[in-house]
Amino acid sequence: MSFCATEKNKVKELYELAVNRLNNDHEKCFYGRNDTLLLISAQYPGVWLEHVYDSIIYAKLFPEKLNIAKNTLNLFISLQEKGQLPCYVWDKARVSVPEESIGYSEIQECVSFAELCLEYYYLSYDLMFLRKCYSSAAKWILWLESNRMTLKKGLIEMFVGYDTGHDNSGRLSGMSEPGYYRVDNVLQNASICPPNDSVAPIIAVDMNCNYYASLISIAKMAKILNRLNEEEIYLKKAKDVKHRLFAECYDSNDKFFYDVDKNGNQRKYLSSQILHLFMEKVLDKTEDKNFIDAIYEKHIRNPKEFWTEYPFPSMAINDPSIKNRTPVNCWGYYSQALIALRCTLWMDYYEKNRDFDVVCEKWIKATVNNSDRIHFGQEIDPISGETTMWSDFYSSCMLFFIYASRRLKLV
Repeated sequence: MSFCATEKNKVKELYELAVNRLNNDHEKCFYGRNDTLLLISAQYPGVWLEHVYDSIIYAKLFPEKLNIAKNTLNLFISLQEKGQLPCYVWDKARVSVPEESIGYSEIQECVSFAELCLEYYYLSYDLMFLRKCYSSAAKWILWLESNRMTLKKGLIEMFVGYDTGHDNSGRLSGMSEPGYYRVDNVLQNASICPPNDSVAPIIAVDMNCNYYASLISIAKMAKILNRLNEEEIYLKKAKDVKHRLFAECYDSNDKFFYDVDKNGNQRKYLSSQILHLFMEKVLDKTEDKNFIDAIYEKHIRNPKEFWTEYPFPSMAINDPSIKNRTPVNCWGYYSQALIALRCTLWMDYYEKNRDFDVVCEKWIKATVNNSDRIHFGQEIDPISGETTMWSDFYSSCMLFFIYASRRLKLV
């Protein structure tokens, strides 16, 4: 895809707009706090655990912003309760219910927190902070293993829909609580599974990819910290998680990994959860080459599923559940800026460089074409490229636009 002179000028204009917007409007301190953070957008009143990667890639794009990445990691570590990381931290000045400004009601990790701690170390070589991260990540793993393995399968379970961050996705069908779990209008802790749910707890593919990546990252931290016995323990656990994930969730006929409900039934939704196998590098480039090739060609590179005109949709476009999609904030159809940004974690690694260039081109084109309607929206239609009117100046979209513009040498 080529860009005409007018489009190239628009890319440069939007690039400067994104940089200035992040600097001037998204770098903020919460009410009552002193550390500068990177906020998501006006639509979202704080920072979610799934957006910690925004701060890491911000530091990669702008090395002078390294302190913001550390502040964000430290924010979640400082608010751990008995090992549990908060799922979000909101600015009390922007919410109507201040007592819910720190959330413990779901997981919503989406990218391994331990992996992001390690990424920060590789940027800073801050050994003292790595020790803090190692302790935090180990406690988080212990909390997950103690509270989210009720089926005794050795795999992490989804209790509520927001655990995955896949709002309004078809993969949440049949769950009694596809969002939060409240009792008498009070949010319940993420350790509590809604009673009498017909399908939950559910072994979730993406959550276990995160679990695997966390174990690998903690093992790498242990090696750096010269805790070699602990390194071996975490590597062994990671190997076991991968084996269990294949045994429970992989369908060899479909060449796909599916969630599994509490009754042992695979939930056959062609969800973007499949990308987490790549994102968290569960699939080894050598040992699992056949799996990589089969999944990539049959599903990810398939124009009838995920390789749409504007990749990657949050649900394959041939999945029947997309007919029930919501008009905005839908992980059951739209191509999400978060998915695009997370492509930086895996596409080059698995030597899909040219395909990643195409993803970058398409997202830039969609952002430019829709800039008279909304600036840097959260999601786009995977077929038409039209942006929904949900969450303008969305941090993940701006960061991806900056990254993609640089990658394609348009700025």
